[in-house]
Amino acid sequence: MPESIIMTWSGGKDSALALYELKKDTAYSIKTLFTTVTKDYGRISMHGVREALLEKQAKSLGILLEKIEISANSSHEEYKNKMKNALELYKSKGLESVAFGDIFLEDIRSYREANLSKVGMKAVFPLWKKNTEELANLFIDLGFKTILTCVDTKLLDGKFTGREFDKQFLSELPETIDPCGENGEFHTFVYDGPIFKNRIYYEKGETVLRDDRFMYCDLLPQAASETASGK
Repeated sequence: MPESIIMTWSGGKDSALALYELKKDTAYSIKTLFTTVTKDYGRISMHGVREALLEKQAKSLGILLEKIEISANSSHEEYKNKMKNALELYKSKGLESVAFGDIFLEDIRSYREANLSKVGMKAVFPLWKKNTEELANLFIDLGFKTILTCVDTKLLDGKFTGREFDKQFLSELPETIDPCGENGEFHTFVYDGPIFKNRIYYEKGETVLRDDRFMYCDLLPQAASETASGK
């Protein structure tokens, strides 16, 4: 019998590809998507995507969504406590593993494993140490569709904000930038692909710079009927 596990879900390409790999693995069964949301803004933390679009993703995936709300100015201690409480609850229900889309950052992996060990749980990394250029191309070749919602302008030109994550995008990335944005260069929103039952429709809103550093492209939920009618 496959092990029931939790999937940390950012709404972006790495968590989507990790979920794709896990769904192929008969050792696991994904029971819950686990997402951190900044309650002051009603958006996925760091990615800046509206909760309404997050909920549409979960519905299209057919997986229960669990949102952990943090405040905009949440301290690290507050964040840790909320995560610990949530994980302890999952552990009490018999779930003992949490999956992540991390690829090669050793300090992040160690941090996650250490925190999970405190509540008697373990981490699963389906993309770990895989070549990021190969992963980026695989993601596109599999038919996933995604858009850049946030760019760290200290690492990458803000002009990439709102771009589609496609072969053209990859060809224009500076050599210093990881193709999967693993170093935090950019964040994405996945709106279609082989793991989704239905495409998530949206329209682009305004693009704004926050904290003199992060460039965000707002995405507005849109019904399929509005897209078809050209609204």
